[in-house]
Amino acid sequence: MASPPQFLQFIDQNADKFIGRLGEAVAIPSISGDGSRRPDVFRMSAWLDGQLKSLGVTTKLVDLGKHVMDGRELPLPPAILGRIGDDPKKKTVLVYGHYDVQPANKSDGWDTEPFQLVVDEQTGRLIGRGSTDDKGPILGWLNVLEAHQKLGLDLPVNMRFCFEGMEENGSEGLDDLIKSEVAKGKDGWFHGVDCVCISDNYWLNSRTPCITYGLRGLVYFKLTVSGPARDLHSGVFGRMVHEPMTDLVQLMSKLVASDGTILIPGVDDMVSVADAEEQGIYQKLDYSIKDVEDAVGAPITLSDDKVSVVMGRMRMPSLSLHGIEGAFYGAGAKTVIPASVSGKFSIRIVPPQTPEKIEPLVVQYVQQEFAKLKSKNKLKIENLHDGRPWVADYKHWNYEAARRATEAIYKRSPDLTREGGSIPVTLTFAESLGVNVLLLPMGRGDDGAHSTNEKLDRSNFIEGSKLLGTYLYEVAAANA
Repeated sequence: MASPPQFLQFIDQNADKFIGRLGEAVAIPSISGDGSRRPDVFRMSAWLDGQLKSLGVTTKLVDLGKHVMDGRELPLPPAILGRIGDDPKKKTVLVYGHYDVQPANKSDGWDTEPFQLVVDEQTGRLIGRGSTDDKGPILGWLNVLEAHQKLGLDLPVNMRFCFEGMEENGSEGLDDLIKSEVAKGKDGWFHGVDCVCISDNYWLNSRTPCITYGLRGLVYFKLTVSGPARDLHSGVFGRMVHEPMTDLVQLMSKLVASDGTILIPGVDDMVSVADAEEQGIYQKLDYSIKDVEDAVGAPITLSDDKVSVVMGRMRMPSLSLHGIEGAFYGAGAKTVIPASVSGKFSIRIVPPQTPEKIEPLVVQYVQQEFAKLKSKNKLKIENLHDGRPWVADYKHWNYEAARRATEAIYKRSPDLTREGGSIPVTLTFAESLGVNVLLLPMGRGDDGAHSTNEKLDRSNFIEGSKLLGTYLYEVAAANA
């Protein structure tokens, strides 16, 4: 079902107004990972709640309790639940997004003030923290609601909303909220939901829109090797004692090969070989080795084969070494033997892998390798946090609706992708509600979410708003 022409025209005609509203949202530094900014996260929740109410949405701010961060007990930002429409003849779409953002300071390397939306008229870029992650997409939904309200058009579906303020800091409290609402049955806010749409990821590149049906999970480990009671002088104790740093580097070197192969027995073996149909999906993607090289700034891909490289990001597990805590890293030449050092690494996992299956393999292997060193130091292995992977049925009517909407707005078929990153709430929605979950991105692959000079292109914000609205019409017309 095509979206009404007047809806599309309204979005175009009110583009500057919508950009102004995005500027209001960006101006609130809702950094969930900075305790001093917690009042701003609450201010952002109040602002968004007010916007939703003004557009006819019934809302509820849900208190998620408190948590401890950096030694301080802080109130968790509220989840915003919303509903508009209760027509039993219409499908019901649940929309998720997050109103918190990553930290940002101009001194980090920003060309402009991060919490002041800058409109670059030459490039069409809307520059500011949260512009693409995730305030722009949330406001895209508000743009859809406003267009229908002002034009006197009925929404083609019933809508439910779930917006949180802790996505960038662990989504504390959200899983329990979702499960509790589902447990309420007809009295819960998610009763009757037919599908879920999340706009919190990005195109593969700056050319071709995509729809995403899979995310990798994550298991994040910390290995600590400790020995002496204090840091030692290498000139006095070098080659006299077992050094924690030496042991740790040996262990870290046994985790992954330079070609990306995970050396922990059983991890790679869990994943089946992709069949011809699945390999065809990766082959069709508008994504090349050059795109990867441009993104990383060097010709360092593990292979020159596009399918192999893309599958390494989307379909295969990966193990990355992140850093060593407690070691000397400053300027100069300090000759210290650290008393205790911690190495951090993570494994991105894919179905059928789960954290519960991966952790025992890692612990057993690392302990075995440590034993081979015959060291008198002590080893501690910790799982700092984890999340499971998710894959959806991309042949579901929810995905067909997104594909048709994308073709209607962008005049081309979207890439069908799996993301290398993680959005844990996706799996929670899928399992708790038992419905299909879709990722429908607004932004481009070069938006720089989490980085300096984060941006959302004006065309993606405006055409993306049209896409979200058109998607609702296609969902309404889909044969469920």
